[in-house]
Formats: sequence, structure tokens, C-alpha cells
Amino acid sequence: MKHQMSQRKLGRTAKHRMAMLKNLAISVFLYEKVDTTEPKSKEVRKIVETLITKAKDNSLHSRRQIMSYLSNNEIATKKIFEVLVPRFQNRPGGYTRLVKTGFRDGDNAPTAQLSLITDEK
Repeated sequence: MKHQMSQRKLGRTAKHRMAMLKNLAISVFLYEKVDTTEPKSKEVRKIVETLITKAKDNSLHSRRQIMSYLSNNEIATKKIFEVLVPRFQNRPGGYTRLVKTGFRDGDNAPTAQLSLITDEK
């Protein structure tokens, strides 16, 4: 039984999985969208939402925590604090959109596009 399972294993070792999710999160922050398989995008969405919420505090501590998680990627960290936080300042959550895009050729894996919300209402 899968009671209280916190994350998907995605068929990888723990180190490989964490490295892949960090790289996908960096791609989401830099390009504001990423096309990948549906289970990967659901896992990355949790990370992206958490990091944006943490960045809204806009303190030195939160900046260092985000910088540490993103493997010292200064470009992504700078974009989070200068572009994304002002965009989502009044939004209580739900910073991403997950759109299912069909199935991948070859292995028929379900694919999805994870993107950051652009319209502000």
C-alpha cells in the first residue's frame, strides 16, 4: 500500500532524482515553462511553488536558502527575486499551471507542460 508517500521515485536513485528535479526547477524559472512527462512535472510543481512562496519573504535568509537549493544558480535566483516575486506578490498560491499535452512518441508516456502563471487578475 502507498500510504503517506511523499514523493514519486520516478525510476531513479535519490541523488539522480534530486539533481533532475533541481535542473527542471531551474528551467522553469529561467524559461517560465518546461515540457516533460506528467509525473515529473507534478513533482517539480511542488518545488517551484515552495521556492516562490519562500522568496516572497525577501530576506537574506530566504535568498540564501533558494540559492543553496538551486545549486548557486545566480541567474535563476536573480530572476525569482526581481521578476517573479513582484508578479506574484498579491497571489496567495497557485503560481504554476499544468497542461496535459498528450503522449510522447516512442514510449507513449503522458506528457505535460508546466508553466508559470502570467496573467494577474
